[in-house]
Amino acid sequence: MEDGSIIKMRRHFNTAGACDPREHYMVEIGTRLKEIRGLVDAGKYFMINRARQYGKTTTLMALAEYLKEDYTVLFMDFQKIGSAKFADEYVFSAAFASYFIRIAGNRKNPAKELDGTSLASLEAASKAGGRFALDELFYWLSVLCDTAKKPVVLMIDEVDSATNNQVFVDFLSQLRAYYLDRRQTPTFQSVILAGVYDVKNLRQKIIPDLSGRMNSPWNIAADFDIAMSFTKNDIAGMLADYEADCHTGMDVERIAGMIYAYTSGYPFLVSRLCKLMDEKVAAQGVKDKAASWTKEGFQEAVRLLLMEKNTLFESLIGKLLDFPKLKQKLYDILFGGKRRLYNPDDPFLDIAVMFGFVKNNDGTVEIANRLFETRLYNYFLLGMEDRQDEMFTAACEDRNQFIKQGNLDMELVLRKFAEHFESIYGKNAVEFDEEEGRRRFLLYLRPIINGTGNYYIEAQTRDARRMDVVVDYRARRYIIELKIWRGNAYNERGKEQLLDYLKYFDAKEGYLLSYNFNKKKETGVKKIKVGDRVIIEAVV
Repeated sequence: MEDGSIIKMRRHFNTAGACDPREHYMVEIGTRLKEIRGLVDAGKYFMINRARQYGKTTTLMALAEYLKEDYTVLFMDFQKIGSAKFADEYVFSAAFASYFIRIAGNRKNPAKELDGTSLASLEAASKAGGRFALDELFYWLSVLCDTAKKPVVLMIDEVDSATNNQVFVDFLSQLRAYYLDRRQTPTFQSVILAGVYDVKNLRQKIIPDLSGRMNSPWNIAADFDIAMSFTKNDIAGMLADYEADCHTGMDVERIAGMIYAYTSGYPFLVSRLCKLMDEKVAAQGVKDKAASWTKEGFQEAVRLLLMEKNTLFESLIGKLLDFPKLKQKLYDILFGGKRRLYNPDDPFLDIAVMFGFVKNNDGTVEIANRLFETRLYNYFLLGMEDRQDEMFTAACEDRNQFIKQGNLDMELVLRKFAEHFESIYGKNAVEFDEEEGRRRFLLYLRPIINGTGNYYIEAQTRDARRMDVVVDYRARRYIIELKIWRGNAYNERGKEQLLDYLKYFDAKEGYLLSYNFNKKKETGVKKIKVGDRVIIEAVV
């Protein structure tokens, strides 16, 4: 500008790489950094082992800044060491030394506390032309730690890029040896590794079928139990920061609650929904930026997220192809309604937690969040759609008649489903279980709401015999209970359960779909009024 003033760029929500509070809206992570510093101060070696795009790099970068007054921090990224450099220990040692020296001499983040003579000696040894082995590398690293003005902290991000190499295991062995001898031999104050795979047990990365090695030299590592997911209050704080800049008039607490309900605080998903509301929702027909930060705008952001391809979703689906048994376990949880107890000795549940598919909720395994759940349902239903299932085909043909004045006519959805069920299967329907019933209804429902609404299964009601499907369509919520008919008494209990759930959501209308294989059944759809609430029941 002519007056010489500096144009300040507005901060934005970031989902591409590490976040910087000067450029991006972020949750406050000061408490997390303080807890991690406690481990560093205690001289612990540890692994920040979290699923993809969980804020690991952002945390490490902030931690490096947080520690710099009292420690010399060397922050490395193994993605910057090409795979060829892991060919053997001699090539790796020279590459590691070169990278280490570059970081120490970086003008943007110089490690001034490291002794220049010792750095020069490390460089000379690594370039002497001989076979520069790991033991020699660690000798000079020990010298550097001994001569440094401050204790040295080594951080290594993206260790997954190295964990399928034997030389990495040997590197960990050297770290362990020096850690165990730290009272006699100078070494790093703390070593922090970050990645998806837990290097305490390298078997999943080295050999995906789990038949590989069981042990790791990283068994010296302290447990890292510090929460990295966001709480509702974390999200609200970030939104309040945004609102102070943008003045949309949003109800911060309400929007934060909705974001948390769908993401369970998964960092990438939180930021992605916020970014979509901030940048994309208004372009999809929502009238203005203020309207983007309402319930309607939020539901539009959810729709956009579930429809898009992104690196996180692609990574999750890729893992299902790599681990077929994991895929089957997730299918059983989703469609079977099976409550599975968390067992740390089940390797595939361990993998599911590691990749972020599921979480351990007080000893019970649950899908990690609603967004993952819906994406996984869509993935599993895709195979059935490809087989041109008759119910799916019927839904595709019917879909346009269910939208009236912009709203979804769920009563008509149930009526048409009942008609098609009777037409396709008729009196000769083979009795099936709850799993099949859920599959058939979701297969019919998906093309009707696809592209406009979304659905999820309510975790509170998930069991082998009962499951509530919650459909959000243009900011209106529809609650449908699915079950197999097991007599009048059982059916009446189901209605009572649905009523309780309607009260919980303050909803006036609910839906009950019962599969009845009794030859004397009365099929069809009817309305049942109970007080000020209505249940629309379909029996097929």
